[in-house]
Amino acid sequence: MIKRFFHRVWSWITLPFRGLAWPFRRIRAWIRQEPEDTSTADVLSRSFEQPSLLLDHLDALRHHLLRSVIFVVLTTGLSFVFVNQILAWLAAPIGGVGALQSIEVTESVGAVMRVSFISGVALALPYVTFELFLFINPGLKPRERIMILTLLPGAALFFVAGLLFAYKIMLPAAVPFLVHFMGIPSQIRPMSYIRFVTGVMFWIGLSFEFPLAVYALAMLGLVKARSLWNAWRFAMVAIAVLAAVITPTVDPVNMGLVMAPMIVLYFLSIGLAAIAQRGRARSAQREERARSA
Repeated sequence: MIKRFFHRVWSWITLPFRGLAWPFRRIRAWIRQEPEDTSTADVLSRSFEQPSLLLDHLDALRHHLLRSVIFVVLTTGLSFVFVNQILAWLAAPIGGVGALQSIEVTESVGAVMRVSFISGVALALPYVTFELFLFINPGLKPRERIMILTLLPGAALFFVAGLLFAYKIMLPAAVPFLVHFMGIPSQIRPMSYIRFVTGVMFWIGLSFEFPLAVYALAMLGLVKARSLWNAWRFAMVAIAVLAAVITPTVDPVNMGLVMAPMIVLYFLSIGLAAIAQRGRARSAQREERARSA
């Protein structure tokens, strides 16, 4: 009786701590969950034999897409509430919203809707990416699951860094050059300007994802740091071509502003690939020792 009494008292005392630790235990068990050891060919053949299995996957995909769409609608509505502040922020490189002139009846409305939708998608992108991860999660191994969960925050940070680089460094240099080129007066339309700014920011932000993409490929054994280092001359040519496509102007100054971070990102990707190779080699050695034990 006394032992049972003290055991119950101890359970009451530790209840808050066990409650705090419960989510971490669930996450640990979820990460360590092993996928079904079935090849892709077997999965496809079994899906043709039992169409209900494919329907289950499609139904799960439908739920993930539905939640993603609902979240995009919510973030778009939130962006619409603050659309004036967002427009003022985007129009700062050209001198503010007052520098834009609408020549069509519905152009201003279209620009507001475009800004609201793009801002909503940008805000919802982390959640949509997480829903995609939840869909493919049952087929991932623990190591792959940990790698994706580790890369997702880094991908968001690199993309935001690219957006800030385009907004703070590239656009202030490119917009005045384009507006005052050859001394020809320009009447900047809202839709044209918003499309131009969002396009430049998107492609620069996407280019900043290159190191993480290389790191993931190196973790999977598809890319090696030595191969990237040996191909640096070809990479410089490819970066120059890509910068010429992304850069909205034809002058070498703005093209150089795009090329400089891309070159840094390329050599950063080589370092990340080397780190990924060492981690992959250590994991292979541990697995080899576990099999031989």
